[in-house]
This record gives sequence, structure tokens and C-alpha cells, in this order.
Amino acid sequence: MRLGINLGYWGAGMDGDNLAVAQEADRLGYDVCWAAEAYGSDAPTVLTWVAAQTESIDVGSAIMQIPARQPAMTAMTATTLDSLSGGRFRLGLGVSGPQVSEGWYGVKFDKPLARTREYVEIVRKAMTRERLSYEGQHWTLPLPGGPGKPIKLTVHPEREHIPLYIAAIGPKNLEQTGEIADGALLIFPSAEHLEETALTYLRAGREKAGKTLEGFDVSPTLPLAIGDDVKGLADMFRPYTALYVGGMGSRKQNFYNQLAQRMGYEKEAAEIQDKYLDGDKAGAAAAVPHQLIDQTTLLGPIERIAERMQAYAAAGVTTLNLAPAGFTLEERITALRAGTDALERSGLA
Repeated sequence: MRLGINLGYWGAGMDGDNLAVAQEADRLGYDVCWAAEAYGSDAPTVLTWVAAQTESIDVGSAIMQIPARQPAMTAMTATTLDSLSGGRFRLGLGVSGPQVSEGWYGVKFDKPLARTREYVEIVRKAMTRERLSYEGQHWTLPLPGGPGKPIKLTVHPEREHIPLYIAAIGPKNLEQTGEIADGALLIFPSAEHLEETALTYLRAGREKAGKTLEGFDVSPTLPLAIGDDVKGLADMFRPYTALYVGGMGSRKQNFYNQLAQRMGYEKEAAEIQDKYLDGDKAGAAAAVPHQLIDQTTLLGPIERIAERMQAYAAAGVTTLNLAPAGFTLEERITALRAGTDALERSGLA
């Protein structure tokens, strides 16, 4: 099992620290450094900054949002980043959610699976440097009846095949991801529930494509906090878990809430959401079960982290992306180094 690092969003007041964390991860031999985007910092700019100041670590978008860019623009960005980084770029895509898609980008959040499939097909075709033509439900290239003509990408990427990942939570999205992508970016993964919440659907998608999970990158992100007080460490992540389970989306459409329900927390997920959407964020955080946090993070002394890593590897994870917690750069670097120590003690390095 490989280790990655997820820097999350840029612009939260820790930008200089984030670069130092990425450089330390590069020095320690971490496999990949991911950056996110929502409606603040954009992922490609951050990844270019990181790639220019690191040596060997891959840089990946987790995610570049599909409603934010036309697919040809994404192909241009991916190939440019791959070329500039010397073949170190990984393209992670996702549809975001209805609030961001429609509220920020003005793109209707409808038929996300069909839109993702077409988007991936166009991006892949463009990156092969074929002349780009496509006829689909959501995109037609060139536009009919006009001056447009099929155009070929002029940039030569460093590699013939840039790894393509999709952020997936729901069963149908997971199945399609297994069918059309090279890897899956997962959030709130539980080793104990990974088979029924993710792998069974990814495997079904691979079978549709005539493939197995061999070579497919199962790549979840987990917060990491080191210390002896597991309960105290878990309490640090109560607001984070409450935000996603309770407030990330509407009452009718919250993918993270639905995931918590599939993990067996139906009653708790409903209570968290009710409190959060009613404005009681503290109550929502207090309603998050300790076990839910503990199952979806890496908490405790290094020996406990090593055992949890073994559980994730046994469950089918191939790249474990860490989000080292800490209030200072020193604390985050310490957690990052503890991650490599734990991997070595687990025997998985």
C-alpha cells in the first residue's frame, strides 16, 4: 500500500505551511500530493506551484470540478501539467454537488452519471491527440452548422496515458467509476465497511469493462492525528464530520449523509442533519458518534495507526491519502512523519 497526502483547499491561512508539508512528503517518499477545489482556490494552480517546488512526488487534483470547465480545457490543463511536472500529474474529476454546480457555476446538476461519462470520453480522446469530434447528449464537437472543425491538441503530454480518477460516493457512481476510470477517490472510508459501501460497486464496474480491480487505484483520504487520547483526538473532527454528514447538501440530497446511513448510522445521520440544518451546529457535532469518527480517521499512537493501516490494506485500499492534522506546521510535519513510521511498522511499506 502506498501513501499520499491531501492538502485540501488552499487559501485557508496555511498556504506556506501547505507547501512545506508537500515538500516534506516529497522528501519522505510519499507517492502523491492531492489538492482540492470548491469555490475558492482552484486545484491546477496549486498543483503547478507544488510541482515546481518538489522533485518526485506526483501531484493530483482531488478534484477538478466537471461543471467548472469544458472537457477540452481539462484535457489542455492535464497535459500541460503532466508536461511541466515531468510526468507527475494525476487527473481527478468529480461533478461536485448541486449547490456549487448550480449556485457557483450556473450549470444544471442533472444526469451527473451521463455527464461524467461523456466528459471522461472527451478528455481521454483529446489527450490522445486525435482530432476531436464527439456526438453526445451533453456535448457535440464541433458544433453542427458552424465554422468549427475537429482540432488536435498541440501539447505533447509526458506520458501516453495520464491516470484518471473519479471522486465517487454513491453506488451507481462507484460502479461507473470502476468501469471508466483508473482509480477512485473516496472520502469517509471505513475499513470495516469498505466492501459493501465501495468495493462491491467498483468491482461490478470493472467487470462491465472486462477487467478486475488489479491495477485499479482505490484511493481514500483520511484525517490523521497522533496522540494517546483517542477520544480527545476524535472530538477534534466532530465539526468536520458534522459539516459533511449534516450540512454538505440539502435535506433531500446529501451524499455523505447517505454514506453514513449505508454504514449503519441511519438514526444518527438523520439527527446530525436535522440539527445542522436547523442552525444547531454544536448540537450536530455532539450528535456524531465516536465510532463513526474513529472508523473514518486515523487516530492514536503510531502502533494503533499501523494496525488501522493493515486493516485498510486488507480491505482493498491501494493508496492511503493522509490529511495530517495540527494547529502548527510542526504538528502537521510530526503527523506526516508518523504516517511513514506507521506504514513501516505495519509491514506494508
